[in-house]
Amino acid sequence: MKTSIIVGVLLVVLGAAALVYKGFSFTTEETVAQIGPLKATAEVENDVAIPEVLGIVAIVAGIAVVALGARKK
Repeated sequence: MKTSIIVGVLLVVLGAAALVYKGFSFTTEETVAQIGPLKATAEVENDVAIPEVLGIVAIVAGIAVVALGARKK
């Protein structure tokens, strides 16, 4: 398989995933207070939103890359 077709299919899949999931979240541990050797931490959940437009652009770009990759032989 050509590299351009693989990249195009990957873009389409990632774009579709972005439209379905609309974002993701992850947890980090942050230091709240530190007094000498004692340290208090808290887990903070961070949300990252993926714009719908980004998913659509990735799908369109992926289709274009696949079409151009298949056309060039």
